Amino acid sequence: MDTTTKKTSVFLFPWLAYGHISPFLELGYQLAKHNFMVYLCSTPANLTSTRKKIGEGSSIQLVDLHLEELPNLPSKYHTTNGLPPHLMDTLKSAFDSAELNFSKILQTYKPDLLIYDFMRPWPAEAASRLNMPAVQFIATSSAMTSYMLHVYKSPGSDFPFSEIYYHDYERIHEEKLKIKSVENDLVMKSIERSTDIILIKGFKEIDGKYSDYLSEIAGKTVVQVGPLVQLPTRKDENSEIIQWLNKKAQGSTIFVSFGSEYFLSKEDFEEIAHGLMLADVNFIWVVRFPVGEKIRLEEELPSGFWEKVGDRGKVVEGWAPQSKILEHSSIGGFVSHCGWNSVNESMYFGVPIIALPMHLDQPVNAKLVEEIGTGVEVMRNTKGKLEREEIAAVINHVVVKKDGEPVRKKAKELKDTIKMKGDKEIVEMVKALKQILQDKSGLF
Repeated sequence: MDTTTKKTSVFLFPWLAYGHISPFLELGYQLAKHNFMVYLCSTPANLTSTRKKIGEGSSIQLVDLHLEELPNLPSKYHTTNGLPPHLMDTLKSAFDSAELNFSKILQTYKPDLLIYDFMRPWPAEAASRLNMPAVQFIATSSAMTSYMLHVYKSPGSDFPFSEIYYHDYERIHEEKLKIKSVENDLVMKSIERSTDIILIKGFKEIDGKYSDYLSEIAGKTVVQVGPLVQLPTRKDENSEIIQWLNKKAQGSTIFVSFGSEYFLSKEDFEEIAHGLMLADVNFIWVVRFPVGEKIRLEEELPSGFWEKVGDRGKVVEGWAPQSKILEHSSIGGFVSHCGWNSVNESMYFGVPIIALPMHLDQPVNAKLVEEIGTGVEVMRNTKGKLEREEIAAVINHVVVKKDGEPVRKKAKELKDTIKMKGDKEIVEMVKALKQILQDKSGLF
């Protein structure tokens, strides 16, 4: 008699951005540890690099979703990574036109459960037609998601938590949330389609009250799944960056990075460069320019930059092993745009944040970082412009000066809390998913 137990299969379907694929991938690893068979579906433009990253023998099987090739959207642009901004709407249209292909993929693989992203409701609808439960996984913060739903559903009413707000120069981001657009309607419908629960990246110690409020206004049980941090690998230990860091004193260096898909304006770039010149710390600055634009780093840096900085600074173009850098004992601060993945990594490794939010959910995440006491936001002037002196002052406060000690202490305490908790959130998530499957099938 065959006594083998069939693994429960889960199909992961993130939006076409690295900032979404990365947490979905980490979620997949956690599910695989709990005896789930895991598939992750995206376009070849995304999965080519993902395959190199996970290597042979991975516990996650990657599945290609082919989008229609358009004259101005060849297959290399079937991802937000390197996508010219004016093509974003075209990419979304191509993504929507892949609904039939995606339905056929689900019919082929017949997973027990779909876990999908918040961008569109149609993946959940495709699963429903196959009598398959579909659960939404939101990779942004509970603070941002609850704020978004509140503004959309109750425009003009005050958000119940005064700690979360937009500065006057950030109001454009809030106004976009209020618009009754097709795009916003799709996001709302995608939340409604989730079966019983919503999974969200985070944990109660930092945004539990926002998670509770999200549950109230969404009408779903919200299950937090922890920070889902990609842990460093040994292969980066001998890199030039790590060797450079090894020569720096403990807590003496900051890491400066603004995500894999955001490009600084020329004005912000210049003010940040001057701010680093003025600050009393060592730094590693990861610089990115749009794909296809012929920009030379040395021509963008201010005159006399290296003469002023010397060996206390290192500028890396393109990519750097972020988690390995944040883990290093010489790192004492993280100048970050406050993308949610980066915020979670900083908390996991106990690194305080110097917050420079740029757009989307980042201004809200920056307020959350300040609320929990693990970082300080760099204020822009009344015109919304960064100023070098303010950048340097906040860096020095958070990393060097005595009055920044509470921030450094809080970051370390939060790190210890996360390590002590282990995978508590993952265990609770697995229980919730199994309950859904049991309710759906009558047995598990």
